[in-house]
Amino acid sequence: MSATPTAELAAFITSLQYEQIPSAIRERVKDIILDSIASALAGTHGDEVKQIRGLAAALGASSEASIIGGDKLSLAGATLLNGYLVTAVTVCDVHRPTLYHTTPQVVSPALAIAERDGASGKALLTAITAGLETSVRVANGTNYAAFRSRGWHSPGVVGPFGGAAAVGKLRGFNADLQRNAFGLAGSQSAGTFAHWGTPTIKFHQCRGALSGLMAGLLAEQGFLASKEILAHKDGGIYNAYSDGGNPASVVADLGKQWTLEQISLRLWPAASSVQSVITALLALANAHDLKPAKITEVRVGLSKGVYDMHGTLAWDDKFKALLSMPYITSVVLHDRACWLDQFEPARVKDRVVDAFARERVTVHIEPGIEGTAALVEIKTTDGATHVDRRKVAKGDAADPLSRAEIQDKLRTAAKGVISNAAVDRVIALVDDLERLDNARDLLDAIRSERRQT
Repeated sequence: MSATPTAELAAFITSLQYEQIPSAIRERVKDIILDSIASALAGTHGDEVKQIRGLAAALGASSEASIIGGDKLSLAGATLLNGYLVTAVTVCDVHRPTLYHTTPQVVSPALAIAERDGASGKALLTAITAGLETSVRVANGTNYAAFRSRGWHSPGVVGPFGGAAAVGKLRGFNADLQRNAFGLAGSQSAGTFAHWGTPTIKFHQCRGALSGLMAGLLAEQGFLASKEILAHKDGGIYNAYSDGGNPASVVADLGKQWTLEQISLRLWPAASSVQSVITALLALANAHDLKPAKITEVRVGLSKGVYDMHGTLAWDDKFKALLSMPYITSVVLHDRACWLDQFEPARVKDRVVDAFARERVTVHIEPGIEGTAALVEIKTTDGATHVDRRKVAKGDAADPLSRAEIQDKLRTAAKGVISNAAVDRVIALVDDLERLDNARDLLDAIRSERRQT
């Protein structure tokens, strides 16, 4: 196999052993798995889940793979639906430098294959590590500014690679098979920002998960694909979707530097780019006991990129409310909370919250603010001004959630979906995942004692 980025990445994935993964990285991956389950349980409340469930059920009549918080569907159906559940209420992970949500595309096909095959917890952990590391490396290679300027959305383009890596690892691919799986993954890369503000922006994630699954399963049949899907001059991902990208970054320090450490988790169900604002709002409100009636003005300063996406977005439905900076600012200050209740139709239409957002919240482009950093200024009736300049959000890779915080998120997300006993078992199984003989035990726990909301 020639030394191309695709070939080198494939060789690394196929040779990766559990013992080669540093203990800190293993624990970080457990955090990400637990957070994915929490996000999917929260996602059972998503408005469009019924439609995706209908599509997933139509993909096959078998029932060998579990739905998180649900029953069973076919391998393809479970991969699609679980992928959507993880992202349904915008509370899943994000790789901020490339606005890429990694877990829907990696965790959902990995769970499906591991359950079908009865893989060990150690094998599942290794496969998800491989998928996450593949995802972030391929995303980093896009040269995101050029990639984004062409309108591409990372989860749909990059996601299939992560899923294909996880599937290939679980199925024991050699380097040639894995390289073909990457080629097949790249042949399904798609998804643009033309869909911003609609649920299709989230469909990119679950479709990417299904594409990764299909890429792996088809490669296993000996189906041939491009030997260099990333850097090929005529239609390689980086040349077709970017300005040539940075292929060298895909394989730089493989096995020494773990780029999956750059993955951030979200504490609140709202757009990833506004999590810093929520962090600042709650910090100020709690530190100074700020009540809306005593607030005369709230000024939110954002980078131009975040402002363009969230600064003036209307909040006329639940999905847009999750993305709208004026609405999020208002409801967080009113409720001193940010979970699914804050985005229910009745709350979104509340006249007091709505009026505050329109009359007292000003969102603007702040000079000197870059990326997802934020400046929040709150003026009160006593003439005071309270300021929080927030560089990163709680949950960012630079300020990560603790295992306990992720467990609390899981317990909140699981209410009304699975029992407390089931949650306790999921936590215990993920904490000790490398000692689990059969991944089916974990999937059984996620399904067990299901209660309809």
